[in-house]
Amino acid sequence: MTLLPISVAELAIALVITLLGAVVQGTIGVGFGILSVPILSLVDPVLAPVPQLLLAVPLAFSMTWRERGHIDGRGVAWLFTGRVPGALIGLWILGLAAQRSIDLAIAASVIVAVLILSTGVTVRRSAATDFGTGVIAGIMGMVASMGGPPAALLFKDAQGPTVRASLALFFSGGLTVTVLFRLFADRITGDDVLLAVLLFPGLVAGYVISSRLRHRLDGRAIRPAIFTVSMLAAIGLLVRAFS
Repeated sequence: MTLLPISVAELAIALVITLLGAVVQGTIGVGFGILSVPILSLVDPVLAPVPQLLLAVPLAFSMTWRERGHIDGRGVAWLFTGRVPGALIGLWILGLAAQRSIDLAIAASVIVAVLILSTGVTVRRSAATDFGTGVIAGIMGMVASMGGPPAALLFKDAQGPTVRASLALFFSGGLTVTVLFRLFADRITGDDVLLAVLLFPGLVAGYVISSRLRHRLDGRAIRPAIFTVSMLAAIGLLVRAFS
């Protein structure tokens, strides 16, 4: 492991993107991975997706505490139950995947995320749909550190505090599972941990900003920008994978 696996310029860019991702997720409940993973993958592959996975854990726990009075406990329980087998499936996929496959998986996950979050389709909530969504989220979370979009679809019609609180609790448990599985499979390196530590100040700053914005900013106003940036980043990953 080198002292610094990326350049100072790349670190500065990564700090800004981490801050923006934390602001987005802290404000609307989802978006940290969708925004940061594809962009940072293009800056330098070492920056994603594992450092974002490690950073997402403290962000999720902090949001859970902040929004604790608005949690949909029953829905989160079924989602988390599904996330465990989903994480196992994702771990199996990781064992088979080359770097190009990872790029394609991340790009595909982003495209799916954009389509899911921009659709007008309403999902009828049930134990089965919550569990199935948890499985999909577990797979996406393990492979690309972006397990939020499927869960966000289930809560898209809920009030803002319920969305943020329920997704934060789900992420807290789900991300912990994903990190433990990656540790067990030796899929977290020293560089991953170092980068997460270096980017942590950006996460803290973004969380503090989101705490001031969440009651004033309508999530719908910033989602189009997220979709545009994420889709462009996904296209860039596809170009790199096939080049």
